[in-house]
Amino acid sequence: MATVAILGAGAGGAAAAVELTAAGHAVSLWNRSPATLEPFRAAGGVRHAGALGHGFTALERITPSLAEALEGADVALVCLPALAHDAVADALLEARAELPVVLNPGHTGGALHLAARMGAAAPPLAELSTLTYVARKPEPDAVRVTGVAGRVRGACLPGGETALDWACELYPSVRRERDVLATGLANVNLVLHPPAAVLGAAWVEATGGAFRFYADGTTPAVARVIAALDAERLAVARAFGHELDPLLDEMAAIGTVEPGAAAEGDLRRAIAEGEANRVIQAPGSLAHRYYTEDFGYGVLPFCVLAQIAGVETPVARALLELADTLVEGGVAAAGLDAERLGLTGLDAAGVLERVRATAGTGGGR
Repeated sequence: MATVAILGAGAGGAAAAVELTAAGHAVSLWNRSPATLEPFRAAGGVRHAGALGHGFTALERITPSLAEALEGADVALVCLPALAHDAVADALLEARAELPVVLNPGHTGGALHLAARMGAAAPPLAELSTLTYVARKPEPDAVRVTGVAGRVRGACLPGGETALDWACELYPSVRRERDVLATGLANVNLVLHPPAAVLGAAWVEATGGAFRFYADGTTPAVARVIAALDAERLAVARAFGHELDPLLDEMAAIGTVEPGAAAEGDLRRAIAEGEANRVIQAPGSLAHRYYTEDFGYGVLPFCVLAQIAGVETPVARALLELADTLVEGGVAAAGLDAERLGLTGLDAAGVLERVRATAGTGGGR
């Protein structure tokens, strides 16, 4: 069993604390904001409902001190939006952390981003292709989990094999991939959120998000844009030597669409009716992470990889340009460009040399 420092007390971190504690791991929960942690600290743990059962999970260590959270830990599990990765990297540097770090999820380019930010002091780094939970916090001390991933992809940067081993130890559902391009390009939110976010922006502003993002927002027209964006994603992956699953097959493996609906190939219906996502509400404003994160930390790094690979991605670029115009202050300026990914000046062969690790294709430690 592992001693795990969970970095992030949002829905993902709270869900991880519940599941990993139930699996017998020793867990500490950290967050940059003491205010976010306080409800959990006052309760002594996490109330939970849904796919991980209904009840209360007690936690021995809930702390805003990163040094305290990392003390005695075998691995740090980062369950935070990509927007927080700069701050996490800086905090890990300040703490002089050397233990393996797993990004759950890595979003698109997450491990590359942390490695570039931390430089020579970067610890062993691995990432997962998607958050292992579909979860929301209905109250400050509670999490509701509507889905647990059935299969996720995991990979590490060179030197990060111990981090990937720990990822497989914590989550037996992890399928090892050759490199973090496979995990980053298997990020379903990269394809799933941007079309509906852009095409539904007027509805978001007019209603304050009073509709279901997947069930109502995935109209036939939106589904056609999703399909076109997904074709671009698969082409970029192929240019780097990866044959990834189409969106519906990937979501079926994760568990966010029903296998029968995926097999029928009706993209709109499969997404709209997936049990894990069906009741999730739309963003309340254009300041939501579906805009601020999924473009600057999803579509932008995807376009960077596409340009390096020499693959045209007109749909992705159009969506990025529209989002950059829609959102006050833009979405691209603070996002993951080639420099922040540590890929400046590299061609496709150079990128592959940068990311290729020696991890095999087995599972577990």
